[in-house]
Amino acid sequence: MSKDIGIDLGTANVLIHVKGKGVVLDEPSVVTIESDTKRVLAVGEDARRMVGRTPGNIVAIRPLKDGVIADFEITETMLKYFINRVGGKNWYSHPRILICAPTNITSVEQKAIREAAERSGAKEVYLEEEPKAAAIGAGMDIFEPSGNMVVDIGGGTTDVAVLSMGDIVTASSIKMAGDKFDAAIIRYIKTKYKLLIGERTAEDIKIGIGTVRPGGRQAELDIRGRDMVSGLPLTVTISSSEVQEALWEPVSSIVAAAKSVLERTPPELSADIIDRGVILTGGGALLNGLDELLAEELRVPVVIAEDPMHCVVKGTGLMLDNLDRVIKKKF
Repeated sequence: MSKDIGIDLGTANVLIHVKGKGVVLDEPSVVTIESDTKRVLAVGEDARRMVGRTPGNIVAIRPLKDGVIADFEITETMLKYFINRVGGKNWYSHPRILICAPTNITSVEQKAIREAAERSGAKEVYLEEEPKAAAIGAGMDIFEPSGNMVVDIGGGTTDVAVLSMGDIVTASSIKMAGDKFDAAIIRYIKTKYKLLIGERTAEDIKIGIGTVRPGGRQAELDIRGRDMVSGLPLTVTISSSEVQEALWEPVSSIVAAAKSVLERTPPELSADIIDRGVILTGGGALLNGLDELLAEELRVPVVIAEDPMHCVVKGTGLMLDNLDRVIKKKF
């Protein structure tokens, strides 16, 4: 009676796929606790609404940072809560859990993820690389002897990989993704306008008017924050071209990582990538103009996956159906 579940344990969001049901949960990776008693007050979307808006004794924590566990106990609490939310308490035996992680995490970080999952009630824990799951979830046939390239831009990490024969040939994982985009926008507005804004406002700017390509999106947005000079609330208007300027540095790092992976790829597989193109997955794939910028810089076609936010978790679902074929390492 046990269920197989796949988890995309992301820095920004946790997504859960239950075998036979599909994607059943998509919630922010945020937990709010009372700092004195350590009592958990809210998890997921309820906790996210409190970010930057809590009194001193209540803290909103994001327990994952740069794709890995930063706070073990809070991650375990969050996983238990989400697994129970999707029916964990009703299962007669413990589930098998497949968790996706960035390509370059250390053995210590792997152990932390495994232990958090085990203590959340897992019978067996499997770990798989995020770009592999993303490629499968995006509809690529990675088991053929031909090159497939995926760029998965999440909240904490960007994973770039070339896959062939069901495995990763060359890969790179950098801690430059959605969170760093938000931080770059906060820094830019603080420097230019002497205005302090929060993470949620920065994310709204990125989604609402953000672009990474010169001459791309043309839009403006009124933003509110605290004036660093007077200390009073202030509203300023910023444009897409300013956001493009703010995002140039983190986006350049992603372009450089993609180039380095291509440079290390065997020539036969490079030829396949010219034919097939590069698939963009993850929330960062939705950033306006990023696909066009990568296509110009890499000189290969770049396509945004259908439903890029769910590619990794959909990939875990397909892997659960073929565990023996795709999983080589059980921890």
